[in-house]
Amino acid sequence: MDTVAKNLIIEKAEASKISKVNFDHLPFGAYFTDHMFICDYRNGAWETPKIIPYQPLQMEPSSRVFHYGQAVFEGMKAYRDDEGGVWLFRPDENYRRINKSSVRLAMPEFPEEYFFDGLKKLLQIDEKWIKPGVGNSLYIRPFVIASQAGIIASPSEEYKFIIICSPAQSYYGGDVRVKIAEKYSRAADGGFGFTKAAGNYAGQFYPTNLAKEEGFQQVVWTDASTHEYIEEAGTMNIFIRLDDKLITCPTGDRILDGITRKSIIDLAKDRGIEVEVRPIKVSELVEGIKNHSLKEMFGSGTAAVINPILGFGYKEERYELPKIENSYASTLKQQLMDIQYNKTEDKFGWRYKVM
Repeated sequence: MDTVAKNLIIEKAEASKISKVNFDHLPFGAYFTDHMFICDYRNGAWETPKIIPYQPLQMEPSSRVFHYGQAVFEGMKAYRDDEGGVWLFRPDENYRRINKSSVRLAMPEFPEEYFFDGLKKLLQIDEKWIKPGVGNSLYIRPFVIASQAGIIASPSEEYKFIIICSPAQSYYGGDVRVKIAEKYSRAADGGFGFTKAAGNYAGQFYPTNLAKEEGFQQVVWTDASTHEYIEEAGTMNIFIRLDDKLITCPTGDRILDGITRKSIIDLAKDRGIEVEVRPIKVSELVEGIKNHSLKEMFGSGTAAVINPILGFGYKEERYELPKIENSYASTLKQQLMDIQYNKTEDKFGWRYKVM
């Protein structure tokens, strides 16, 4: 076991399992690299972080994460360019957001030095898992869980900050048609819908399963008070195009401040596309179909970057969007991926070099 600098202990795996992975067929999130980053919080402070072989955790059944849901996470990707360089995309935003999520769930913030030094070293150790080629990437999952034993209903005094990595291929969600929620809600004012808390995702599964039974692939969530305004598409931020104007919902208590979302807004404005950030009524979508002003709908997020929505269901009616060439969705997705894979100028300073 080697100590690197003063803030990181490294224990390398005896052998790699990379030869057992079929990189031509990678179910999303099914395989993990040889190592993981882990750091424990005890006695009011984060201890020395470690990189160790990927392995199961040993935790008490009474650990508070299992009972009171103190768990937050992030989703990031590492990309290899044509010259072999490895890059992250706006990791500072992920770092800030996981701490923002932690604070809302009464969890301690993680030190910036530990996060970036640990993540960079982890990627360097497992760099063979980052395959070249557009569409290939290494999905990175930092997360924090309450690890203190004991089932008293109060915030934990012990936590684990962990980073695991999973090789990924180009994500294609297939044809997506969505059911606009009329009963169930994803989040409410004053809640923690803006965080990447585990519970936000657990609550979505049941309504999504109901939508799938009706032939839809995802749910478009609406506001909890009136169900008149759309908010997110499944686990993604949502954009619509009315004529030549790109519109997305404002973030707040209920809507995640997506990193892909804010990148798309900046790219669109840079291309001269008019962008509006404002509440979007469901009635606007229906009217937009009827008067042919609704040209596009798409979701944005780390996994798919942009996923076009081909149609939606609302109040027992089904609506189809037009098929158009040179869509905003395809143009902006290509431009964003060119930045991520170091194929074009990064005028925004979003790329972060790992090696």
